[in-house]
Amino acid sequence: FLYLYFKMKQLQAELKLAESTVILALKVLSDLNPESTSFSFDESLPKEMKAASDKILEEIILKQLRTSGLDILSEEAGQIYSGNETDLRWVVDPLDGTVNYVRGLAPCSVSISLCRGDKPLLGVIGEFPSCKLASGGADIGAIYLDKSIQVSSIDDKKKAVICTGFPSRFEFDLNGTNWINNTIEPFGKIRMFGAASLSLLHVARGAAEVYAENDIMIWDVAAGLAILEGAGGVYNMTQGHHPDALNVFASNGLILDN
Repeated sequence: FLYLYFKMKQLQAELKLAESTVILALKVLSDLNPESTSFSFDESLPKEMKAASDKILEEIILKQLRTSGLDILSEEAGQIYSGNETDLRWVVDPLDGTVNYVRGLAPCSVSISLCRGDKPLLGVIGEFPSCKLASGGADIGAIYLDKSIQVSSIDDKKKAVICTGFPSRFEFDLNGTNWINNTIEPFGKIRMFGAASLSLLHVARGAAEVYAENDIMIWDVAAGLAILEGAGGVYNMTQGHHPDALNVFASNGLILDN
């Protein structure tokens, strides 16, 4: 108990900064008009949508997080070095689910995580347009709508829900299709929400049992993985085919990767 209390106190300032930053970003997002937001597809990555809203949110988030004196890795700006010698860094996705936001398809989120290297220590996710807030980490538990959350107790793939997606860098080659058949097909139900952070949140709060995605970027999943651990879940991740890309399998701990 004393160890957990110490860890919670140690991360409290960073958690408060992440929460206040996400809340501010959600407020700004609420004031934007998605129908008037300019967007385009990346020339080097044709399936990747870029929107003005991403840059607007990123500027606001970076301004807030720079006050911590830590390095920052953000989807749009890349790696930002603080000059301080520390292995801690913020990992930021200003708008996870840009297509959802611009096209009005489904919820999206603002996602901020504090990591030691690539290991998420804590995460905060702000869902939009509901503005519901989730936060957590392995040493601090997990909270959604001001209540503690836990993963589900389902241990049978045939009765389980898996959340997944095909990110912009996913290759539909033989390896990709084999992964789909071996990893996704055995589950009772499959859901795609267009935002990895929210998929992980569904697993953390027990609405689904597994999240799996290949070549997903670290900023898409870092906060969700921290919250999942806080809710009693587990995950494994390996390096993907691109810098900062990961292959992730996360679950309630009862259903494990093949």
